[in-house]
Amino acid sequence: MNNGFATLHIDDIYVRKLQALNITTPSPIQAEAIPVILEGKDVVAQSQTGSGKTLAYTLPLLHKIDKTSKDVQGIVLVPTRELGVQIVSTLEQLTEGSGIRVQSLIGGAAISRQIDRLKLRPQIVVGTPGRVLELLKLRKLTMHHVQVAVVDEVDQVFELGSMHEVEAIFKGMLRERQLLFFSATLPPQVQAVIDRWMREPAFVQVNPEQRTSQTLEHQYFVCEERDKIDTLRRIVRLYNPPAAIVFINETDDVAEVVSKLQFAGLSIEALYGDAGKQDRAKVMQAFRSGKFQLLLATDIAARGLDIPHVTHVINLDPPIDADHYVHRVGRTGRMGKKGTAVSIITHKERFIINKFAKTLGIDIEEKEMAYGKVIDPGQRRGASRAVPRSRVEPAGRPAAESELAENRKSASGKSAEPRAKLSSLAAKAAPGGAAKPSSPQAKRKPERERDRKNKGAPRWLKEKQNKPKS
Repeated sequence: MNNGFATLHIDDIYVRKLQALNITTPSPIQAEAIPVILEGKDVVAQSQTGSGKTLAYTLPLLHKIDKTSKDVQGIVLVPTRELGVQIVSTLEQLTEGSGIRVQSLIGGAAISRQIDRLKLRPQIVVGTPGRVLELLKLRKLTMHHVQVAVVDEVDQVFELGSMHEVEAIFKGMLRERQLLFFSATLPPQVQAVIDRWMREPAFVQVNPEQRTSQTLEHQYFVCEERDKIDTLRRIVRLYNPPAAIVFINETDDVAEVVSKLQFAGLSIEALYGDAGKQDRAKVMQAFRSGKFQLLLATDIAARGLDIPHVTHVINLDPPIDADHYVHRVGRTGRMGKKGTAVSIITHKERFIINKFAKTLGIDIEEKEMAYGKVIDPGQRRGASRAVPRSRVEPAGRPAAESELAENRKSASGKSAEPRAKLSSLAAKAAPGGAAKPSSPQAKRKPERERDRKNKGAPRWLKEKQNKPKS
């Protein structure tokens, strides 16, 4: 049973588990990080979203666990509930029948129930920093026997202001423990934490310059701010993705956007940080099972989500920076699959897209929608230039109608003679070809128009214009 994972010295029991999940070949980050972690070194690992970082630390973590011990020996700290649930699911799949117990300690859940479950003596816990620290202060959890601590999405943990909680947790651990930091992006602020807590860390980076997946196609559409919702509706109608995540920046906009899109007939539900635990769990379960097409989310709620059938990510609001763009678009195009990242922007937001493209070294192509399909901007302009010639005097068109069209182009609108000629030609082009007799009202109309224009003119000019021509 010698495959890629076996050559990384992964136990056969886990190799078989991976094969049952159709995972047989390690990704680059797994191939590089697993041996270093198994050596016991502190590790800072960076690779693209969707590149397999979760297995890169969970597999070696499982090899560090003593099944006979009833103490917590490994901990994974995460920024969000959804990511924590996802990691627990991965660990439970790998440890089924092995005797290793895993428990989630997520904020927002009933703490009394979590305390009761801790009596089952899990060897690995996965939790958010705030809830883990709360249980430590209550003395319901201890870090004295933890050998490996992982901080997943470390940049997001730092950004959310949870780093002081993480460091408080580190203080309760043994000196001889191993720290693992994982993320797709590592802002400069994280370096201070690395210097303070890690011992000669190994940096594992896979194509750090290629921060988004090469299988991703990046596009953007330009419209007015008031037309963004309708543009989103049209994009979804044209692409018709099996599942897509739509990102917005503010939670205050969630209810309004959902109601508008549902009114437009789209299948959409929302996931955001302020929602309750049960509501978020219900939405995620329904989205994973394909019960609705679009998941509206904020950056925090969707960080680290891995949903295989998501083919499109749509930015209804542009991300606040390039790192957030990386994490958003990383929800699709994962593990070598194709994906499409679409941004809907206004004319004033063009500079944001240009900045992302330059910073990340990617091509983000402008697209338009016309003729029931997605096209390049040049295609529409090229088609419009070709249209006039093809539409001039089609076969069977009355000569009077063609003459009418030509005179409409040349008439200035100020002279009575071109206007009279246009009226005559219009009558010829009318069905039946006969001119309609002019009514008294029609005769008075030029006089009223002349009087209107003369209003306020000097008396001598009025008398001159009203003087009958000889």
